[in-house]
Amino acid sequence: MREILLSALGAAFTAWAILVAAMSLFQSSFIFFPSREIIATPTQAGLVYEPIEVRAEDGVRLSGWYVPAAEARLTVLFLHGNAGNISHRLMALHALHSLELAVLILDYRGYGESSGSPSEQGTYRDALAAWEYLTRTLGIAADRIVLFGESLGGAVATWLATREHPAGLILESSFTTMRELAGHFYPFFPARWLLRVDYPTIERLSRVRCPVLVIHSPDDEIVPFEHGERLFAAAPGHKQFVKRQGGHNDAFLAGTEVLLAGIERFITSIQDDGPAGSRGPGQRLGSRPGKSMSQRDR
Repeated sequence: MREILLSALGAAFTAWAILVAAMSLFQSSFIFFPSREIIATPTQAGLVYEPIEVRAEDGVRLSGWYVPAAEARLTVLFLHGNAGNISHRLMALHALHSLELAVLILDYRGYGESSGSPSEQGTYRDALAAWEYLTRTLGIAADRIVLFGESLGGAVATWLATREHPAGLILESSFTTMRELAGHFYPFFPARWLLRVDYPTIERLSRVRCPVLVIHSPDDEIVPFEHGERLFAAAPGHKQFVKRQGGHNDAFLAGTEVLLAGIERFITSIQDDGPAGSRGPGQRLGSRPGKSMSQRDR
């Protein structure tokens, strides 16, 4: 009996060690889930758009779409999450356009029709290339651009906001750090210690000086709601929080009235308050009576 138990424990440990080694060696496969196939274009969503191609600083070719608005209130740089590609974000494009916002959405390297392979540093370079396309090629002023980061894109958008001076930063279903999220998903593995990918969103967010909108759902099955609350707490200055409905990937599918009302309020506050950096202290978008920190939507 003792030999059987030891044999079973040995087999379990061997399997655990193999999984740990696989996680260490092939960790990009646990983080990035790109899709190459473009399943639709903004035309299918009733939007006029311009296909664009830009080069990152290391020469990687990046593909994206620019959706103009007749009299755009502001321009949104949309940085998507770790799965799929830009063609899976048509509902987001349509919703943002309905708020009279122009939108630039770009696929990271390795996604859609962009060349290369995904990496943390690569996503930063790609976001910077998109920013420079807006500011240099299209001539849009920095204080007319809002960064919208979806999930992993929130980490990328936060990095960009510490480097540039956008009008605002929107974090939708984003995490505090990739290591903390990995620890949540793999509690029995030393994931947070093995990861070379970090995405330290919460530390960088404390250095952001533009207004911040955090959007998160209590029903998020991938990034716990606590991550959104901690990001909101870390954001300095002018900030708002929208508690949306639905799961992680349902932002523009479930409870869109609440979501769009929150984004509209945030955009209006940016326009009313003037250039980034001139805002007063933050608020919380509150649905709970008695909350004194800003507004919070259900």
